Amino acid sequence: MKKQKVTAIFDIGKTNKKFFLFDKDYQEVYREYSRFDEITDEDGHPTEDLEALKKWLKSCFDRILKTGKYNVTAINFSTYGASFVHLDKNGKVLTPLYNYTKQISENIVKEFYQTYGSEQQIACETASPQNGMLNSGIQLYWIKKTKPDIFKQIKYSLHFPQYLSYLFTGIPLSEFTSIGCHTNLWNFKKNEYHQWVGKEGIDDKLPPIVSTKTSINMTYQQKKIKIGVGIHDSSSALLPYILSKKKPFLLLSTGTWSIALNPFNNEVLSEKDLSENCLNYMRIDGKRVKATRFFMGNEYRIQVEKLGEIYEKEYGYHRKIKFNKELYLKLMSTKKIYFKFEGITLKRKQITKTDLASFATFEEAFHQLMIELMELQVQTIKNAIGNNKKIKQIYIDGGFTDNDVFVKLMAHHFKNYKIRTSKSSLGTALGAAMVIADKKISSKFLKENYKLEKLPPLLLEEITN
Repeated sequence: MKKQKVTAIFDIGKTNKKFFLFDKDYQEVYREYSRFDEITDEDGHPTEDLEALKKWLKSCFDRILKTGKYNVTAINFSTYGASFVHLDKNGKVLTPLYNYTKQISENIVKEFYQTYGSEQQIACETASPQNGMLNSGIQLYWIKKTKPDIFKQIKYSLHFPQYLSYLFTGIPLSEFTSIGCHTNLWNFKKNEYHQWVGKEGIDDKLPPIVSTKTSINMTYQQKKIKIGVGIHDSSSALLPYILSKKKPFLLLSTGTWSIALNPFNNEVLSEKDLSENCLNYMRIDGKRVKATRFFMGNEYRIQVEKLGEIYEKEYGYHRKIKFNKELYLKLMSTKKIYFKFEGITLKRKQITKTDLASFATFEEAFHQLMIELMELQVQTIKNAIGNNKKIKQIYIDGGFTDNDVFVKLMAHHFKNYKIRTSKSSLGTALGAAMVIADKKISSKFLKENYKLEKLPPLLLEEITN
């Protein structure tokens, strides 16, 4: 019996580690999920257990090959960004995979900008608003200044997707989507590494840049397999939409981060854009993607857990709540901020303490939470769209497509747009499969594979926006 040809994809998130097999039509034929407990770095900050991840990657893939059930012709990798793995000349990992939530000394950041230009200037040139370790290039600067002995030993610093590829090929490489995700490394105006990278000798530690479409033909376990170089997850999630839709659109990718992605913008970010939390990601061809992001999912989780404690509801109760028009109108009749957000830095009126005394039920407090989060979401989406009048469609994917209050409020605030939700949980994995296959897909792909649902406008005439 002829074995089914498949592409293997590792899709590595902060929480869930996923492994998929896709057939030639990008249909899922196998999946496997895993989670690992975090470990801590030398300062006690939580971080990825690289060794456990490495063992799972190899054992999972080897196990699939040994079954003999599938003809695995290619493998690729999608991971979260803002993360480096530093290797010595023998390929040994030198440091933990520092978490992008780790704090950097203000003195280091201050010294950097005093040396290379104002925060505003560097942000404009690199399309990377200042954000500590989320600007992963600053991590290398930080290592050089605080761990000079380690810095000297670094032969290659690999972006996380490229490290996973390296585990299978032994070939160190860099690619555009990882370089372009708010790293502070890339000068978008000159389309090259920023001058500070060379002056600090960091360019010597960054492997050659190749196209995200690059693959390496290798013999692995006595089998010829095409191995991809990996891709940043946000760029990967965007790819199926770009390949199947020609008309301009905005993609709202929801989860731990809520990221609004506008791939139809070629303008350099202005100071106003940066002040409104705009940044750039990069498409696989190096073209810029205008984006905004905020830590919505993280804040949502924190606040929902607190609501559960206060109203004595188990975690998960919130998933059952449906949008209540009368309740919403009541809350909007007295516009006020009740929640003190803990992890969101976007501009909003601040209060010193969350005040839920006005809300008798979990449902009422939950609706108010979504109103306050949506206010920021609307702001970030409009900033990502900017002056592009051609964008008439918004796609929503990720965890918040199951939040009835969220999607109903999106339908209300963007009633002049065609809004569709996607129920596909495969976006980033599919993008990684598509980029290595480099195969055209039809305009019907999303409709047939993403379970798109049209959101009718939610007309609440009583509300004045």
